[in-house]
Amino acid sequence: MSTRTGAFVSRFRPGVATHWSLAVPLPDEAGQLLPVAVFLHGLGGSSEVLLGDLAADRALQRHLDDGGPSFAVAAVDGGDSWWHARADGSDTQSMLVQEFLPFLGDQGLDLGKVGIFGTSMGGFGALLLASRGRVSGVRAVAAMSPAVWSSYEEGMEGAFDGPADFKANDVFALRPRLAAIGKRIDCGSEDNLAPTVRNYRSGLPGRVEGGFQPGGHDALYWRSILPDVLDFLGRSLG
Repeated sequence: MSTRTGAFVSRFRPGVATHWSLAVPLPDEAGQLLPVAVFLHGLGGSSEVLLGDLAADRALQRHLDDGGPSFAVAAVDGGDSWWHARADGSDTQSMLVQEFLPFLGDQGLDLGKVGIFGTSMGGFGALLLASRGRVSGVRAVAAMSPAVWSSYEEGMEGAFDGPADFKANDVFALRPRLAAIGKRIDCGSEDNLAPTVRNYRSGLPGRVEGGFQPGGHDALYWRSILPDVLDFLGRSLG
């Protein structure tokens, strides 16, 4: 397993360095193009969460050792932007689509087989990006404890710039667009978000993997379900 980190200057995040993390299994054969699953971090997090708090490189290696399909995992900084265009001029969703994914393609990864996964704010961002259809190669989306709400009034302060911004990024209204994409959604049964996550899941078209397991809204819970999430992503991208 090769792990790398770095940074670039994004035109969609002016004035800050945008860091990234990447874990790539050694290919089975020369010239092999590996699929990639891109991780979106939660509020207050960064790209470091992927290889730090989640230890996703070690979890991915165990997945491979157990015979699971091979793929890479990557993460990029999104600040506290909630992974969509904001009134301050930032647009981390466009950064991911127009800058980070092409960068991953330049690293030899297969942009025709892309997974999106995330926790909390990043779970919302993953669902939003997959619903938007801006990445033609998306095969699967996995949201761990996604911060989703059915109305602007229910949402967290700072997640949207106002009711119009909420409406433009309403993942509940966008659910039909996920019909052809593999889906997995998990949430801790002791998480305050569990009722709204259950509501969101209930209206999704087609099969939805995952469910509700004992746990809260924290890294301990996310690490506990990560092996199953990686298994889902591997099967979906293989």
